[in-house]
Amino acid sequence: ASALPGSSSVPYAGQPNQQHNKTKTAHGELKSYFLLQTNPQNLSGSRLSLPKHSPLLYDTLETVDILNGDVVRPLSSHGTLRSSIADLHSSQQPLQLLHSTILEDAFSKVIREDSSKTNSENMTREEGAVPQKKDFSYRLGQRRALFGKRKQLSDYALVCGMFGIVVMVIEIELSREFYSKQSIYSYVLKGLISLSTVILLGLIVMYHAREVQLFLVDNGAEDWRIAMTFERILFVGLELLICAIHPIPGQYVFTWTARLAFSYTASVADADVDIILSVPMFLRLYLIGRVMLLHSKLFTDASSRSIGALNKINFDTRFVMKTLMTICPGTVLLVFSVSCWIIAAWTVRICERYHDAQEVTSTFLGAMWLISITFLSIGYGDMVPHTYCGKGVCLLTGIMGAGCTALVVAVVARKSELTRAEKHVHNFMMDTQIYKKIKNTAANVLRETWLIYKNTKLVKKIDRARVRHHQRKFLQAIHELRRVKLEQRKLTDQANTIADLAKTQNMMYDLVSELQHRSGELDHRIAALEEKLDSILLSVHSLPVALSQAITKLQKDFLDDLACRVHFLSSSLSSECCSVPARQLCPGSTTPETPYS
Repeated sequence: ASALPGSSSVPYAGQPNQQHNKTKTAHGELKSYFLLQTNPQNLSGSRLSLPKHSPLLYDTLETVDILNGDVVRPLSSHGTLRSSIADLHSSQQPLQLLHSTILEDAFSKVIREDSSKTNSENMTREEGAVPQKKDFSYRLGQRRALFGKRKQLSDYALVCGMFGIVVMVIEIELSREFYSKQSIYSYVLKGLISLSTVILLGLIVMYHAREVQLFLVDNGAEDWRIAMTFERILFVGLELLICAIHPIPGQYVFTWTARLAFSYTASVADADVDIILSVPMFLRLYLIGRVMLLHSKLFTDASSRSIGALNKINFDTRFVMKTLMTICPGTVLLVFSVSCWIIAAWTVRICERYHDAQEVTSTFLGAMWLISITFLSIGYGDMVPHTYCGKGVCLLTGIMGAGCTALVVAVVARKSELTRAEKHVHNFMMDTQIYKKIKNTAANVLRETWLIYKNTKLVKKIDRARVRHHQRKFLQAIHELRRVKLEQRKLTDQANTIADLAKTQNMMYDLVSELQHRSGELDHRIAALEEKLDSILLSVHSLPVALSQAITKLQKDFLDDLACRVHFLSSSLSSECCSVPARQLCPGSTTPETPYS
């Protein structure tokens, strides 16, 4: 195949490997050929010798054009190249012409081919490379979307779970009075229970899938198997097992033997298997805690979660329940107690209806009375469960009742406490009253002291009975004063609560801040004083030089003045008619008022 000038050719489908090998061989020949021609020994010769495989060179150039798909220029056509090489053989043209033709055509094609191969390899590498990790904003958006989906799945799961429980209760109550387990109504209701259970299991699986996705987004992981720890797998399996328990369509019975409470006789009855499969369905109520957690403002608010993360607090169901017990403890205890009361009463009724011939505990009102007296730890003994199922429910009810009673006592005690303001007012009033008592008792001590002195020193006849009476009151006043002072000390100790300690801490902080401010000002003043002392020290260091200069100047002036005076005296003695004053002779000197004698 040959490439026509001005067109691009595509290699044949069956020959790419052969053409590629051919091109590689030609590349090696071109390199060796040009190295051989550029050798100084070959340049000294008069003839140029092409390799023996010169036809392969022309085919190689054609193959390069075909593989690259480039448009062949007219100057670099194969016919021109062949004719130019033939002319080189015949006319022995210089080596520069060969370089100008072959280097322009062959090496340009080789470089283009290498660059095209490099680009194709880079594209292949980019296509097969792992995609880069998403940026932070995308991860935040994905996390927010997963939070919303998880909340919706939790809501749907709670709806399905509650729907199954309600239908189960309706089916058991209706099958006892109105129809049998073989009727179409029972099959329809149990079918609804099974359908809701299947949907619930699917929602739980989807919920935990969102949990795994959130784990991957938070930790930047790629493989979902990293999040599947043994603990997570165990919890998911346990949750699926709890939610999968439900009564299946059909009638299945078993022989239930129990011993009656008062007569101690054995009672045998055929009970439905639905009892064993229906009572555990109340375990689905754990979904309420999950929904409360996901809908809580503490969990959905970003600021509260940030503060909790800084304080290393886990936002789980336990934390939400503690918060609710702090905000509204009475409502939480009331709802919990009433719910447990109703569920336990219905469970006792279902467990006891096969062995209660007198219909004492098998009725709903009787079961509620039994649960209430057990919950409150009263236990009159007028009603007793016959089966171990009822006894177990009563045992759990007693344990929950003891816990709820302790919680009620704690809540009432906390609610009955005084607030901080009320405590301050109460302490102030008590302190005022105690201060008045101290004043009264001190006055009583002084009064009795004066009366004792009066009845012993200021009367003519001492009444011993009156003196003993006042001494007795004096001692009572002293003991009363000591007791009141002790009460004042106790009140002062009780007033030192956490709030007062915090107030004291704030006062100490203000005091320390003021001391630091004053110390800073003192440091500035000391620094200014040091600067002034440095300037004074420099002045003192320069004082000897200034004094020496001043003394030297004074000495010079004195000597000049003395010389002028000596000259004036000598001139006055030598000349009698000297009319020039000494000031004019010596301008720098002062003329004395009286001449020297």
